[in-house]
Amino acid sequence: MRASIYISALLLFVAFLCITSCKRNTAPVGKIAAPTSVLISDIYKEHCSGCHGQDAKEFITEGLKYGDSFEVIRKGIALGYPENGMPAYGETFTSIEIDHLTRFIQAKLEGTSDRIQVRGTAYTSEKHQVVLEPIAEDLHQPWGMVQLPSKDMLITELAGELWWQKGVERRKISGLPAISQHGQGGLMDVILHPNFEENAWVYISYTKEKAGEYTTAIGRGRLTEDASVIDFEELFEALPYSTKPYHFGSRMCFDDSGYLFFSVGDRGDRDKNPQALDNHCGKIHRIHDDGTIPTDNPFVASAEDYASIFSYGHRNPQGMAIHPQTRKIWIHEHGPKGGDELNIPASAKNYGWPIISYGKNYSGTRFTEITHKEGMEQPVLHWTPSIAPCGMAFVSGDRYPNWKNNIMVGSLKFEYLERLEVYKDEVVHQERLFEGIGRLRNVYMAPDGYLYVAVEKPGTIYRVVVQ
Repeated sequence: MRASIYISALLLFVAFLCITSCKRNTAPVGKIAAPTSVLISDIYKEHCSGCHGQDAKEFITEGLKYGDSFEVIRKGIALGYPENGMPAYGETFTSIEIDHLTRFIQAKLEGTSDRIQVRGTAYTSEKHQVVLEPIAEDLHQPWGMVQLPSKDMLITELAGELWWQKGVERRKISGLPAISQHGQGGLMDVILHPNFEENAWVYISYTKEKAGEYTTAIGRGRLTEDASVIDFEELFEALPYSTKPYHFGSRMCFDDSGYLFFSVGDRGDRDKNPQALDNHCGKIHRIHDDGTIPTDNPFVASAEDYASIFSYGHRNPQGMAIHPQTRKIWIHEHGPKGGDELNIPASAKNYGWPIISYGKNYSGTRFTEITHKEGMEQPVLHWTPSIAPCGMAFVSGDRYPNWKNNIMVGSLKFEYLERLEVYKDEVVHQERLFEGIGRLRNVYMAPDGYLYVAVEKPGTIYRVVVQ
């Protein structure tokens, strides 16, 4: 009797183990269990959408670089493409999850894009009702834009083209340096000298190549009436070069004293570059308009070869703007998986990356357990989950009276514009605008008083108009 009880208990225990281990994926022998569509779409959104778009829109519009067969897609998910910034998920997902993520992507490729209709659509926010008017279309990955005194627009494409948009006419500008489109790099930001009407200087940030390695550079040239750049000179070259194709940073702005500020990302060398003063990467820099170093920069004495450094401990800042009232420079920067940050960089300050962070690795593992440390600055705001911010502007002027002094931030991941209300250097309210518009690469408050937004795909610049 006692033996039979032991046997029954043992059988029940074995049955419990079997049920527990098979709970997620029960299927007949030889077949793959299909997790619910909610589970697979949630996995995709959690791990993949930051780079490839919500609901796989990036795959739909651009296709797959390495091929679209089941085997190729599955291998890419499992092993990644580290040289292009694609992490391996073989240890993050089960084999079954990888199979079904592959089928999920293939199904999206076979479908059609559900991108919203933008032209003519009225958007109602908490404060304004607006429409988006396209002023430049059929662009290939627009990245930077700036308005000329004539109200024409200069627009950069990541592939290396600089365009002069004159109404409906678009002219390509010649005379640029050699620009290498490498991963996330290429021709990025463009701004004007504060005295552009007198000196015609146009500043660009771009990727340059040397012996198979790449870096961020800043240069300037004079814009002529015949759409060419003359007298081009390189002002800054970030060191060291790297083969890694991401985190170039590259936003720029002039402050009220005429100093040029710009960002350089950590170039993917997280554990070395951002916290060290013997390189340019993971930093905000400050130089004179001609590229010379201000004598009052914080590290002139201690890091002579890298004396352009203004603040450090940054990951990949791709937004930079000046508050219309306080005149402080604000930036935002990509976190990894979570932990995007909004910061106000100050001289000599350390913003903590990667010692402190609210994010984690793309695979879901942790690289740090702390979010605070003495001597390291806290962000004004952090986005967790990550929105993949890019582009940033403060609203000024009288065209948007209920948005005045608000920050506008583009989201690549969630494809919207985020409006942030600020009080005394703190964000007190957030609102999402234009949801589903597309990967929003840049936001620009122009001298004509209009707000402009750049959508990466389909490449379009929109003017925001209050109804």
